[in-house]
Amino acid sequence: MTTMKALVCRECGKEYPTKAIHVCEMCFGPLEVKYSYEEIKKNISRKKIQDGPHSIWRYADLLPVEGPAFLGPHAGMTPLVRAKNLGAHLGLDELYIKNDTVNHPTLSFKDRVVAVAITRARELGFETIACASTGNLANSVAAHAAEAGMRCYVFIPGDLEAAKVLGNLIYKPNVVEIEGNYDDVNRLCSEIAGEHGWAFVNINIRPYYAEGSKTLAFETVEQLGWRTPDQVVIPMASGSLLTKIWKGLHEMKYVGLIDEVRTKINGAQAEGCSPISTAFKAGRDFFKPVKPKTIAKSLAIGNPADGYYALKATAESKGSMDMVTDDEVVDGIKLLAQTEGIFAETAGGVTIGVLQKLVKNGTIKKGDLTVAYITGNGLKTQEAVIDAVGRPVRIQPSLVAFEKTFKMGKNGGGEHD
Repeated sequence: MTTMKALVCRECGKEYPTKAIHVCEMCFGPLEVKYSYEEIKKNISRKKIQDGPHSIWRYADLLPVEGPAFLGPHAGMTPLVRAKNLGAHLGLDELYIKNDTVNHPTLSFKDRVVAVAITRARELGFETIACASTGNLANSVAAHAAEAGMRCYVFIPGDLEAAKVLGNLIYKPNVVEIEGNYDDVNRLCSEIAGEHGWAFVNINIRPYYAEGSKTLAFETVEQLGWRTPDQVVIPMASGSLLTKIWKGLHEMKYVGLIDEVRTKINGAQAEGCSPISTAFKAGRDFFKPVKPKTIAKSLAIGNPADGYYALKATAESKGSMDMVTDDEVVDGIKLLAQTEGIFAETAGGVTIGVLQKLVKNGTIKKGDLTVAYITGNGLKTQEAVIDAVGRPVRIQPSLVAFEKTFKMGKNGGGEHD
């Protein structure tokens, strides 16, 4: 049985039925799901969660679905890695990486939100699923639509990374490249959604879709032994991921799973598309839209739908925001790979780059229990680092050539210059 009470406007508070709507007809504010936390509290427990499926659906009581026919049965429950090597490099005693580079089925956190969105869309009777995407979302929508046997349209910018384009085509949806950036794609999709009545996961299904991001907060707390972190660092595109992690932490308190939320929320963006971080650093509670120009294409949303709410959540938590250059993004990808063996996409490089800055300026301190969210796999954005990692050492097939190249002595050892 669903625990949803209504959709509620985040601005004026007007309530609506839990249908495929996302904008308030009174003030044009965005809608989000309102739950009956008292009812949830009666049924949920740490034991019930731990005895549940090894996926996001162990938290079904806190998700906007009626159930029990859940899609995406393997999404979520990704590793929370104790990053000792990276922590030592940065000077942090308790650093963890929440590693969604191995999420199922498409190797990004979007598998969480899409599993929730498509489950809800199917409950509402839709047969066609669609999205506007910078890449990862399109991959996940295409994969889940194939699993669900639904018609699928994905709309992407024309300059998307090749691996992400392939990650759509392999599932045989209708892939539509738009001559423009994500904001152009999103505007067109809003028109199509109104005209054709399809389920666009990040437009008319957005109130449900966005709730899937909360599972990153739920898993983090459970994996830390039912503790909240002191600090988290979260990449920002629309800003939704950051706001929903903040919401998820507080929901765990509302329903009695934890006693307190002590977490400071820190947002990370690339300089070439940093409207939210720029506003934060300027002390503003509003942002100015920008035209994206960055290698971090998965974060390249110049007019972020949840930018205002991300600023609000960060301020409420007494957190911070910062941004990094494209060179620092590449350095962050390499540093995470070379210390922890995790190959992240460009958004991960943004997270690690900003984490470094926040440690260096004293915002994150040595003893803070810190979680960095790595949201996508580096195999999808190889173009970003291919010129920065060098080439293999090429030798003749002989022991002499090997030992000469690596300056090997009798006791072994040695390195190539």
